Amino acid sequence: MARPHSAPDAYLLSKVSSLYYQRGQTQQEIADRLHLSRPKVSRLLQEAQALGIVQITVSPPQGLHVELEARLEERYRLTEAQVVHVDPGQPRELLTRDLGAAAAAYLVRTVQPGESIGVAWGVTLGAMVQAMSPLRVEGLRVVQVLGGIGPAEAEAHVAGLAWRLAQLLGASASLLSAPAVVGTPAAREVLRSDPQVDAVLQQLDSLDAVYVGVGSLRSNPVLNNARYLPRGLYAELKSAGAMGDIALHFFGAQGEFVRTSLDDRILGISADQLRAARRVVAVAGGPEKEEALAAALKTDTIDVLITDQLTADALTAGGRAG
Repeated sequence: MARPHSAPDAYLLSKVSSLYYQRGQTQQEIADRLHLSRPKVSRLLQEAQALGIVQITVSPPQGLHVELEARLEERYRLTEAQVVHVDPGQPRELLTRDLGAAAAAYLVRTVQPGESIGVAWGVTLGAMVQAMSPLRVEGLRVVQVLGGIGPAEAEAHVAGLAWRLAQLLGASASLLSAPAVVGTPAAREVLRSDPQVDAVLQQLDSLDAVYVGVGSLRSNPVLNNARYLPRGLYAELKSAGAMGDIALHFFGAQGEFVRTSLDDRILGISADQLRAARRVVAVAGGPEKEEALAAALKTDTIDVLITDQLTADALTAGGRAG
């Protein structure tokens, strides 16, 4: 005959909980004191929570948004979301600086010896590098994941970002000495056959972390500049329903990657290689990025999102993500 379940021992549950949570004793100290096994003490603590005898609350300091981060993580199946506090009407330059500082702090917190870190391009990633303090981590490599785009002297130019980040981390740098977009598919194949270019491209298969921005078709001036991208591309992207891009891979409103004439002329990381990376960290925010971010988070590419609380509020409003 099955042994009947005994009623919960309210006294013992309360006693163990009080010793552990209020008096700071370890589970082993409680076990010795009450003549119980340590596994028994652990089970009692779990039961006390289940019965509501112990109720744990987390009260983050003002300016932190832990619950909002949890909603983002659940809605978009993110490994981690970090939400930066901003004031309504805050200038774009200040928002960019704050997001960059948060991304720099995240990189410092998570980087491990021997990792390969990929970096794309963008103003916010430039702010991340600007906020970094020198840090020495053994055996790091920083990899430029996309060829050059935009004016070479710009703070957000990818080669400059990768080089400066490598210097700050005391890492080796793998720089992709080629344009991000070439004139023809044939020209791309010629460049890919160059030993130096090929050596960098080979590293894109095994990145531990990739830091990317999220471009919005509406607000990114580079995407509508014939000096850096083919003339007529913007109209083609609009016609195809593109909302934005991650490392020049354009996606639609439902997170589907949009096929364009650009795809066979890009020198850099592919969408499949982004998905294969152990961790893709997107750093983006602001009202002009909300629609693009909502779509980007559906691409099954982003693992970690660093954004601001106003954007996070917009991203978590309404029903579940598709």
